[in-house]
Amino acid sequence: MSTWILLRGLTREQGHWGAFVPLLQQALPAGEQVLTPDLPGNGKLHLHDSPTRVEDMVEAVRGMLRAQGHCPPYQVIAMSLGAMVTVAWAHAYPDELSRCVLINTSLRPFSPFWHRLQPRNYPTILKLLASQATAHDWESAIMAMTTRHPSNPDKTLAKWLALRARHPVSTRNGLRQLWAATRYRAPRQAPQVPTLILNSLGDRLVNPACSAALAQQWQLPLLRHPTAGHDLPLDAAPWVVAQIQSWLASLAHPQQEASSPGP
Repeated sequence: MSTWILLRGLTREQGHWGAFVPLLQQALPAGEQVLTPDLPGNGKLHLHDSPTRVEDMVEAVRGMLRAQGHCPPYQVIAMSLGAMVTVAWAHAYPDELSRCVLINTSLRPFSPFWHRLQPRNYPTILKLLASQATAHDWESAIMAMTTRHPSNPDKTLAKWLALRARHPVSTRNGLRQLWAATRYRAPRQAPQVPTLILNSLGDRLVNPACSAALAQQWQLPLLRHPTAGHDLPLDAAPWVVAQIQSWLASLAHPQQEASSPGP
């Protein structure tokens, strides 16, 4: 039985995958399972300290999976900080991962900091940090920075607020995760694991050039959605699933190249 691991990004949890999880599960062959572990400090682990090193996040996820009786190799779909964790995992333990899909990530040393967090977001973030911002203020700002066309924004925002109330991420843990993401430096060489990069041209949080730079450096396939925002699985879940299916088919039949049919 094949196991898929889904990892979210900075201060986000398994609940933020939303409808993407059942959509992916439905598209996978019978018997394949989808797991959505939280990184320490987020979601069900919000009371835990977030590691300040991406490599320690890898060890935390590996330990959780082993404790739950799940054995490698795994297939991983990961966003942003979760994708950094996946890259570190693939380099340290390539035999544990059979495939990786990296969504809208950014890595040192391939992209400058002003691409990894676009300057247009600095005023919003500083204003939120400097004020007594409410949960609604924070989640509304995150939605504005990470999405372009969610199917039901009001319902999504309400769900995010409920997740925040149930599993509040402390400012300390948020800063620890940011520090981990900022200091992580990926190896120059590509991981020895088949890897696909998915990217949103409408990403207003991370410059789409980051995915392009990574794909060029590591000579990896890059598929780009023309309008979606940073939270690609929220804005275009069917497209993401279709690209993954196409890529998996291309791996099974190397003569067929993955293609991007559009949204």
